[in-house]
Amino acid sequence: MTVMDSNESCSSRSVESSPPRTAGNNSNGHRHQMKKLEVYNEVLCRLKESSNEEANEPGFDDELLAHFNRLPTRYALDVNVERAEDVLMHKRLLHLAHDPANRPAFEVRLVQVSPTTDGSSDDLAYSSAPKHQSAQSIHPPPAFGSSPNLEALALEANESQVQSGDGAVNSYPTLARPMHEITISTEDKPKLLSQLTSLLAEVGLNIQEAHAFSTVDRYSLDVFVVDGWPYEETEQLQSALERELFKLEKQSSPNRHSLSSLSELDQNGTPSQLNHLTIPHDGTDVWEVDPRYLMLDHKVASGSYGDLYKGTYRSQEVAIKILKTERVNSDIQKEFAQEVYILRKVRHKNVVQFIGACTKPPSLCIVTEFMSGGSVYDFLHKQKGTFKLPTLLKVSIDISKGMNYLHQNNIIHRDLKAANLLLDEHEVVKVADFGVARVKAQTGVMTAETGTYRWMAPEVIEHKPYDHKADVFSFGVVLWELLTGKLPYEYLTPLQAAVGVVQKGLRPTIPKNTHPKLTELLERCWQQDPSLRPDFAEIIDILKQIAKEVGEEASAAATDDRRRDKGFLSVLRRGNQ
Repeated sequence: MTVMDSNESCSSRSVESSPPRTAGNNSNGHRHQMKKLEVYNEVLCRLKESSNEEANEPGFDDELLAHFNRLPTRYALDVNVERAEDVLMHKRLLHLAHDPANRPAFEVRLVQVSPTTDGSSDDLAYSSAPKHQSAQSIHPPPAFGSSPNLEALALEANESQVQSGDGAVNSYPTLARPMHEITISTEDKPKLLSQLTSLLAEVGLNIQEAHAFSTVDRYSLDVFVVDGWPYEETEQLQSALERELFKLEKQSSPNRHSLSSLSELDQNGTPSQLNHLTIPHDGTDVWEVDPRYLMLDHKVASGSYGDLYKGTYRSQEVAIKILKTERVNSDIQKEFAQEVYILRKVRHKNVVQFIGACTKPPSLCIVTEFMSGGSVYDFLHKQKGTFKLPTLLKVSIDISKGMNYLHQNNIIHRDLKAANLLLDEHEVVKVADFGVARVKAQTGVMTAETGTYRWMAPEVIEHKPYDHKADVFSFGVVLWELLTGKLPYEYLTPLQAAVGVVQKGLRPTIPKNTHPKLTELLERCWQQDPSLRPDFAEIIDILKQIAKEVGEEASAAATDDRRRDKGFLSVLRRGNQ
């Protein structure tokens, strides 16, 4: 049955429910909305034709449409319509997640991924197109189709069995590879995705593909395709996940007690677990801000934890980050205390200047100098700005100097990206946002996973021990952004990019016309082995040397131009004579 036939026979009403197209809607948005409705109709028809009892209950059509409308359009674009019953499973898990007693709601099942032999698996460009189930498949395909990454793994497994002389595989060379698919739904909260990926790694699973969605009413639907667990032990995997997910839900329950003060830090600079402590003073460092002298001008940005305002403090222009009281729990309290602790210790021209903080509820905020130039991310991706090579090198050196200072003071930033690099009115770049920064542990390595996937080092993604060299990997991605003006892995979701970085050695493509020494630097920053990456002191030297060469080349070119101009003028004079 075609989509048009499905629309006519199952539900013409759903198309009428789409929002009217206005002058403000772009054509892509309209096409995606229409595609979502087509997928909805296709799923609805398949369920009704399969005589599904739930699909024939009164009001089911509206419930299914509400399910699609709760989720981002990407859900409809990616979901495998041939597995319409999976949509019902997603709908059921989201419904269960409404009751705290059921959270997190999850399901584990075996799926099979069919290998392809057309060579397309070498190109890590994730496909949302549904895959037809192989005739030899015992288990259904993943709910969101499969990517070339998954197909390549299936093909590798198939080839290894063929080489080992397995007669059954020789008879069926395209036998699909079984893996587990884990679908989890719970209340959406900051860092949930990081916690889930860490949990799966602790259980011993390798994430091969992942799809993460947030509903409009703040619930999550996260789907992981994993290997690393024996196929015949699905029930045991279900039990292991149930134990770990229960611990996670218990640990991440918000701390609803009011904050009379902030957590103090232990000797390593890590906030302690106690509820009501203060950030210690050193006798001379006065940083508590009187909120009566804080004047808000306008909101600059808004995030999960708080809002950023431009304002003034005692007639000085400042940036004010105010925490949202309803989002403050024990984890946010620790991060707030950590950021205050680190900011009050650092003083460098390439690190944003700390003014003070309000640590007395309900006015929990951090006050820093106001950076009128905005973020490097906004300049590149919103204003579509570009950097010429001399300016790019200057910006890179500014960033490296700020990071080198932090590392010399045993501070690992852990979330270095273009959005956390700010420009002042003189176009000096400063490192900002220390919400997840940490003072390096005594051992020199850390294990807590944090940061932003597109910029994250592979050892951090994999929840392995890491050190300051994780920041160097992130700097490499930032340097690539400065060169290209593009978002890293722009055609992948953040989680897909993370899987590619770890499983396939994925890195951004370096433009062919890049200065050879910059290309070499990028490749060194992105080494899988952190010990092979340079530190920021060496990076500064490399960038300065490149800047010197570029300056000399520019000077030589200018001299040549002047000589040509003089030669032209002398010829012109002789001609006039």
